[in-house]
Amino acid sequence: MSERFSPLGTLGAMHIESIAAPDLSWQEQALCAQTGADFFFPEPGSSVREAKRICGLCEMRSACLQYALANDERFGVWGGLSEKERLSLRRTHQQ
Repeated sequence: MSERFSPLGTLGAMHIESIAAPDLSWQEQALCAQTGADFFFPEPGSSVREAKRICGLCEMRSACLQYALANDERFGVWGGLSEKERLSLRRTHQQ
């Protein structure tokens, strides 16, 4: 309980700083921000071809993919990869 009210510079304050929100500034520059979310979060069984095409043109693709993997995004197309492709990538890296 005492760490909750610790003054700045103590161990408690350092813990709070370490859980700061990730930098999401890349999202403002991403092409998906200028397109509709429908492409990137299609109905089950729908094509993700258009989303992948847009991702392929986007300079923020690697930052997007890193974010999705770090935050275990399970739905939609992120960084040019579908849910199944990201799951496969995670499994490959865990082995």
